[in-house]
Amino acid sequence: MRILYIGDIMGELGMRTVERVLPELRRERQIDLVIAQAENVTDGKGMDPLDMNRLQKLGIDFFTGGNHTPRQSSLEPRLEDNASPVIGPANMTRCPGRGWKYLDTAQGKVLIVSLLGTTVGQPVEITNPLETIDTILAENEGIRRVATVVNFHGDYSSEKVIIGHYLDGRASIVVGDHWHVPTADVRVLPGGTAHMSDVGMVGALE
Repeated sequence: MRILYIGDIMGELGMRTVERVLPELRRERQIDLVIAQAENVTDGKGMDPLDMNRLQKLGIDFFTGGNHTPRQSSLEPRLEDNASPVIGPANMTRCPGRGWKYLDTAQGKVLIVSLLGTTVGQPVEITNPLETIDTILAENEGIRRVATVVNFHGDYSSEKVIIGHYLDGRASIVVGDHWHVPTADVRVLPGGTAHMSDVGMVGALE
C-alpha cells in the first residue's frame, strides 16, 4: 500500500500548491491513500468545512490535526463523526472527537491516530501521548487492518524520535510535524516502522 503524508498545509497558498501538485503526483506514484496535516489550513488556524471539502476534491482522503484544530468550531461535528475523515489530537483535552478513526480503503481498513507533544508553542492541556497511544492500540487490538498511521505534532525532536522508537513494530508509519521545516532523517526503524521526525509544510517560506 502506498501512503502519502502531507505536512501542514498553510493557508491559501498551501491549498493552491496542493491543487497544482497533488493530482499528478497521485497518478504518477500510484498512491493509494493521501493523509494531510490540516491544523493550519484556514487562515493558518484550523480548517473549516469549506476548505476541507475543497481539499478532498483535490485528492486528500484524510486529515490529521494539531493544537489549532479546535479554533474552527464549524469543524466540530465532523471531528465527532466517526464517518468523517478528520481528527484532532487524541490526547488534547479540549479537542472534539476521540483523536483516531478508521478509513476504509480498497486494500482494507487503515487506523489513523493524531497525537500532540508536550510542547507546541502556547501551553495546551494534554494527557501523556505514550499512555494515550497505548490505550488506543489496546482498544483496537482485535480489529484487522492493513496499516496504522500515527501523526505526532510537537516541538521537540527528542519526543518525535522517542515516539517513533516507542511504536516501532506496532505502527506502520509514525510521522511528525509542526515545525514547518522538514528533517533529513526519514528511515525504516528496526521493527519495520517508517519514521520521519518532521515532514515540514506546504506553504510560503516567508
